[in-house]
Amino acid sequence: MTNTNKILAALAAGVALGSVLGILFAPDKGEHTRKKIADNSKRLSDSLRDKMNEGKHKLAGLRDNLRGKAESIKDSVGEYAS
Repeated sequence: MTNTNKILAALAAGVALGSVLGILFAPDKGEHTRKKIADNSKRLSDSLRDKMNEGKHKLAGLRDNLRGKAESIKDSVGEYAS
């Protein structure tokens, strides 16, 4: 896990924990508090899923780019070897 990913994970965990604690200590009815927690959890889950998908797409693009460069290098080396 890169430092950027660690920072993003820590930030997401901090936001989630802060949201839950803030809601739990708010002077609201239990039912309303539980709904807020569920809504915030869903939003956080959706956000994390989107970030993970974005990361997967970036990695796939990087992988394809590296494969193309590796093939190009392989072809160049083959031409020089012949």
